[in-house]
Amino acid sequence: MTSTISKSPRTRKGGTESTKLAPPQNRNDHKPLDPHDEHEHPFLAIPQSERRGPFTMGLLWITMVTAFPAVLVGFEWCKQGFTLAQVLGCTVVSCLILLAYAIPASQLGAVSGLSYAALSRSIFGRWGSKIVAFNLVAIFIAWYGLAALFLADGLEGLFHWKAPLMILSVAFAFLMAMNNFFGFKGVANFARFFAAPVLIVWVTYTFLKTVPSCPASVLTEVTHKSFACALTTISTFIIGFAVWGNEADYWRFSKPKVGNCAVPLLVALAIGQVIFPCTGFMVAKLTGITEYGAATSLMNDYSFGGLAIVGAVVLAASYFAANDSNLFGSVSACENLKRWNHKGWVAVLAILGASMAAWLSVSGAAKSLESIASLNCVIVPTPTLVVLAEWFLMRKVFSRNPDCFGRVPELGELPKFKWAATIALFSGITVGVLTSGAIPGTEAMHVGICALQAWATAFLLYIPLRIVEFKREKQSRASALETLIAIPCTVEPK
Repeated sequence: MTSTISKSPRTRKGGTESTKLAPPQNRNDHKPLDPHDEHEHPFLAIPQSERRGPFTMGLLWITMVTAFPAVLVGFEWCKQGFTLAQVLGCTVVSCLILLAYAIPASQLGAVSGLSYAALSRSIFGRWGSKIVAFNLVAIFIAWYGLAALFLADGLEGLFHWKAPLMILSVAFAFLMAMNNFFGFKGVANFARFFAAPVLIVWVTYTFLKTVPSCPASVLTEVTHKSFACALTTISTFIIGFAVWGNEADYWRFSKPKVGNCAVPLLVALAIGQVIFPCTGFMVAKLTGITEYGAATSLMNDYSFGGLAIVGAVVLAASYFAANDSNLFGSVSACENLKRWNHKGWVAVLAILGASMAAWLSVSGAAKSLESIASLNCVIVPTPTLVVLAEWFLMRKVFSRNPDCFGRVPELGELPKFKWAATIALFSGITVGVLTSGAIPGTEAMHVGICALQAWATAFLLYIPLRIVEFKREKQSRASALETLIAIPCTVEPK
């Protein structure tokens, strides 16, 4: 199927301008290996006929940023001594930061129709784009294993199963891969028709039950914890948990309009990253329970009236939907490492996810959640900031369409690294990881919002480096043209 990208409006002061982006060529070596495999033009733009509306995308995104750990972390923040006012304020600030990143990041996919891996190729080079893909797979497999472990732990507590936690988490890791064998269609339909409605009903009921019971004095509590300390701690989790980095992989299936992305993102974050943690915090205040294990049992009794089957449905909806998206993004990245059948990659990654779940069941889930969230908000989104910087430069400074929005080059056509992008990427990741506190011995450097510091470093450093690189490329092309023109014609006239 030949892919096209329709004209999308780009608003400026004084009017609108329509720009038609050149779609990637429909080359035979870019066709899916299986014509019945709905995944789906991995290196071609998604055709307009296959794009989804904001309602479907919004329901999908709710399942991607709304999960039971977002409730449990409210218990942890209560244990650390933060106040409800601090939690509410910091979650709102964190979500505003997320929106400032996620709206343009989602537009990368919606406007270009291309995946995270495809967009990164021409910017990072052959090996650089592989590093970007490998980092995403590593982080997402860690999330995948953690979600399988959380589901096993939750269901074990509800039904008091005697099976070892490791065996349960491995079994769920394999079951969670099923929807991905049907491509994006399976992921989106599960979110739209099951997971999102279940989560919305649950959080609405729990929140409305909690608010009237919580005394007004909770909002005026005083703590020795500063707002800056609360913002550093809370934003690390909120941004790390709700940011995906590869937003283009999902929003390439959306119609290219800012409102189609902005509204679903806003609603999803309000539900999953403001209401969920605040609900957990208020329940912790009402009951005095702050430990993860006890909090899980408490939420079952508090939200579901002790009905284990209802709790099981909610937990399954939450974690299955989250791992649908984790696996879908991982498969997209793996196709940049090696072209292979989509279902084959799903099977391989499911095995890796099951292995990760087994390992995490031994190492401890609570600490793993904090560490993975801290690294996720830095490592996966930072390459997207470099792509956004390229988009900004090409449209606003050099007045041309970004090369990454055009035909996706073969890896053999590219240099090993594009140095401007590589330097900006590793500089941003270094700053973010050092200030995240995730590495033992760097706790003293855990200041500020590590994600924001990483993103700003990569974006602002790439711009001057790319300007220099662009000028050198232009001079090189001009020199090559002059050399070609200077070659004398040796063909004698007849």
